[in-house]
Amino acid sequence: MAFDIEMIKKVYENMAERVDKARDLVGRPLTLSEKILYSHLWEGVPSQAFTRGKDYVDFAPDRVACQDATAQMALLQFMHAGKNKVAVPTTVHCDHLIQAKIDAKTDLKRAKEQSNEVFDFLSSVSDKYGIGFWKPGAGIIHQVVLENYAFPGGMMIGTDSHTVNAGGLGMLAIGVGGADAVDVMSGMAWELKFPKLIGVKLTGKLSGWTAPKDVILKVAGILTVKGGTGAVIEYFGEGAKAMSCTGKGTICNMGAEVGATTSTFGYDESMDRYLRATNRADVADAAAEVADYLTADAEVYANPEQYFDEVIEINLSELEPHLNGPFTPDLATPISKMREEAVKNDWPLQVQVGLIGSCTNSSYEDISRSASLAKQVAEKKLKTKAKFTITPGSEVVRYTIERDGFIDTFDKIGATVFANACGPCIGMWDREGAEKEERNTIVHSFNRNFSKRADGNPNTLAFVGSPELVTALAIAGDLGFNPLTDKLINEDGEEVMLDEPTGNELPPKGFDAEDPGYQAPSIDGSGVEVIVSPTSERLELLAPFQPWDGENITGAKLLIKAFGKCTTDHISMAGPWLRFRGHLDNISNNMLIGAVNAFNMKTNSVKNELTGEYDAVPAVQRAYKAANVPTVVVGDHNYGEGSSREHAAMEPRHLGVRAVLVKSFARIHETNLKKQGMLALTFANEADYDKIQEGDTFNFVDLKEFAPNKQLTLEVIHKDGSKDVIMANHSYNEGQIGWFVAGSALNLIAAASNA
Repeated sequence: MAFDIEMIKKVYENMAERVDKARDLVGRPLTLSEKILYSHLWEGVPSQAFTRGKDYVDFAPDRVACQDATAQMALLQFMHAGKNKVAVPTTVHCDHLIQAKIDAKTDLKRAKEQSNEVFDFLSSVSDKYGIGFWKPGAGIIHQVVLENYAFPGGMMIGTDSHTVNAGGLGMLAIGVGGADAVDVMSGMAWELKFPKLIGVKLTGKLSGWTAPKDVILKVAGILTVKGGTGAVIEYFGEGAKAMSCTGKGTICNMGAEVGATTSTFGYDESMDRYLRATNRADVADAAAEVADYLTADAEVYANPEQYFDEVIEINLSELEPHLNGPFTPDLATPISKMREEAVKNDWPLQVQVGLIGSCTNSSYEDISRSASLAKQVAEKKLKTKAKFTITPGSEVVRYTIERDGFIDTFDKIGATVFANACGPCIGMWDREGAEKEERNTIVHSFNRNFSKRADGNPNTLAFVGSPELVTALAIAGDLGFNPLTDKLINEDGEEVMLDEPTGNELPPKGFDAEDPGYQAPSIDGSGVEVIVSPTSERLELLAPFQPWDGENITGAKLLIKAFGKCTTDHISMAGPWLRFRGHLDNISNNMLIGAVNAFNMKTNSVKNELTGEYDAVPAVQRAYKAANVPTVVVGDHNYGEGSSREHAAMEPRHLGVRAVLVKSFARIHETNLKKQGMLALTFANEADYDKIQEGDTFNFVDLKEFAPNKQLTLEVIHKDGSKDVIMANHSYNEGQIGWFVAGSALNLIAAASNA
């Protein structure tokens, strides 16, 4: 039986009334996304129609999921909220703090020793507040959620940007910062700007070497990393129905890479099959009773241009396998063009490592199709030219693929199976030789490929592809190898071609595991003690941020003018810094160390205007904080792209940055800044970015009049005494301005709990 089945049934009981009312209010047929949104309003039954991309709306998500790196800060904040138990079903998953180095058993043992303090904290705080706890080794949050918690027509939030993976089971699953999660766990409404809608019509059918991953790689090339910002992507069509549920999950997972709020698919037979295969026949039966409400109205898919803000059409029968990269997930190249592009751009053609798995591509189907290629190495007398690794998404998947012989197949080609954890995908990979920073090429089936993300080497060129294509490229050892047309020379000197990959959507013998890794919380956690040592380097109890003093901010110094792409990896790096995710002061020592200073084109080197010397960004900011000097950070387009990590907002807040002024924000990061009491501003005139000079001082002329839909005036004083007046836009509503005034959204929650 499924977790929380009574909650799921309650959602379905309310759905018809709420959706029917919404259809009357809107006055037209509804998309699936709209049905889920309107059936999850905080007010219950809808009373008004909302304007896409404009209206802020309060929602009531069904559940919350947290991964261990972000859960630390989320739960430290929740402890301040004054609640005895979480208000909605919530889970914590230990997947980020396990470094890949040797093999699954060795790496998991080491992680439990090194991060024992954090795991014990998360286990005890989960036990106390009624939170389901998935132990280290149980699997990656998104795979575990898909296997156990996702359900068609539901809404969930999670403290990881790839929470959107659950859209593969017809949910609206949305990545958020920890402060948003605290709202929902505390029983409060969760606010979101009503999203725009992008429809992707899939015609034809996948076959041969083309996989679901190629759909999202193609979409990323069309939309770019910011083209989905503020929108839900809804996939439909005959091609969608013909695809597996886990394949749909892969597509939704990487929707985060185009900035989409989330992605989803209408309920169909593949989802029914997956629910039943994962021991949730009760959910499948309940969904069948409301099936018409778990997909768009028929008129929508028949005439999508009338109902979506943008429509993209992809013929799966003509779609070619893609590789995206390097350094950005939206640089899409069909495999037939890769050799040409690699030569033109001087990308190293030799593939050093092929890595498959992760939360994006670690389903049984993915592994079985890759194993069908690995099996051909011996059969065709080939030798794998590159190193090869597998990262299973969950213990259920790992146990099942071992039982069915796939791990043995991979062992025979010299592959390494890492722990059921994020590992290399998030930079938790102790790659031998990476410290030499040699220029090299790797291919993986993960989701992101920013500079230094996988192994910390800025000269590693990472390309994203399907598990099948990654396996083929690892066998060939050649980035330009096209398995559809190219031959390989075997050990007998013969030319051979790889046969097309084959595999099963679901395991014929069913899923299995001796211990999935779940720990249920105590029914009454009042007697559970949560201990955080005052001398810990890993965990630190939070102190509230100071409220706004009601005065204009004046004399603020420019900390850094970031040049070009500035993701959350640049603002708050992962990898070895993950160990400090529960200690705000310690992790603040990585603040903006990856951002490029526009004035000297260096990283982690900015001018301290108090001394005239250049120093590391955190050191300069700490000096400003000690001197009570406020600061401003300036950035380019899509600032804060990438992970949901709220540390990228909390660190500057903790160290005294008052405002972030950029050309445009990624959605999650903008919200995170607002939640922490920061000013998140955009240039009214993007060309004003060029007016910002080293050594500038900022005066906020009319902050006392901070109000919705009212620009803020910034006086920028240059070193030579000249000045520019710059207008800044913002998207704050009255409630969000309240967060700024109070010092943070959490301050308001705590005040309400203590009232």
